Amino acid sequence: MCIIFFKFDPRPASKNAYRLILAANRDEFYHRPSKAADFWGSGNEILSGLDLEEGKEGGSWLGISKRGRLAALTNYLEGRTNPDAQGRGFLVSNFLTDNMDSYSYLRKVSSEGHLYNGFNLITAEFKAKEDTVCYYGNKGNTEPIHLKPGIYGLSNSLLETPWRKLQHGKRLFTSVVSRSLPSEGLVQELLQILNNEELQTPDPAQESQGEGYSKSMLQALSAVCVRSPGYGTRTNTIILIDATGNVTFTERNMLNCDVTQWSTRSFHFKLAD
Repeated sequence: MCIIFFKFDPRPASKNAYRLILAANRDEFYHRPSKAADFWGSGNEILSGLDLEEGKEGGSWLGISKRGRLAALTNYLEGRTNPDAQGRGFLVSNFLTDNMDSYSYLRKVSSEGHLYNGFNLITAEFKAKEDTVCYYGNKGNTEPIHLKPGIYGLSNSLLETPWRKLQHGKRLFTSVVSRSLPSEGLVQELLQILNNEELQTPDPAQESQGEGYSKSMLQALSAVCVRSPGYGTRTNTIILIDATGNVTFTERNMLNCDVTQWSTRSFHFKLAD
C-alpha cells in the first residue's frame, strides 16, 4: 500500500535547509521478491529498489536519479482489482529512465490510466535553476497538477485525503521538519515516524473506500507502520536534497520476512548540474 510524507521547498532561505525532505514506507507481502535499493541504469545513475515479482520485474515504488529525476508511487485502496492490469511499478522506472518533463510524463500516463489498477504517482525534477513536483492519481482528476512548495501527505487515497493515519503522520512529520536538525538526527527522527504502529481507528473514510477488506485488515492498515500476518511495512526510505544538490538516500529493509531483522544502508551523491 505505502505512505509518503514530503516537504517541497525549491529555494530554501537557509543554506542548511532542504529542497526536499521525503519519508516513505513500502507496505507489501513479506514474501514478495524484491531487490534492495542500489544504483542501476546506464552509468549507474538511477537509485531505487526493484520489484522481482514474476511479470513485474524491474518495476519500482520509489527512486531518484543523479540527473535529479524522482518518482514515487502508492496504490489506491479498492475492494476489487483487475488481476490482468499492467504493473504499476513500471510507471516509476519508466520516468526515471525517460527524458520527458514531469508534467508531460503524467499527462501521457493519464491517457493510459485505465490500463492500471488504482494508483497515485509523484514525479519530480530537481535542477540547478528550477525544481518541479507534479502529481497524478488515476482515481481523481484527469489532469495532473503542479505542486506548490509545502508539506504533503499521500497514502492510499488521493493526495491529501484526510485519512486519520495520514493526518497523524503528517502532524508528526511537520513537527520534525520544522526543527533545525543535522541530517543524521533528521533521518533518525523520520524513521521513528515511519515506524509508528499506533492504530488510527475508527476511520469511516478509509473503511468505506476499503469495502471488501476484512475488519482486521482495515484496522492494521490504519497505522502509519502496518503490521499484519505476512503483510505490512517492509521498507522505510528517507530522501534529503539540500540547497546545493547533495542527496542523502537512506533505506531500512526487513530481512528474511522477519519483523525483528532489519538492515539499513545510506547513499550520498550530488546531483548533476
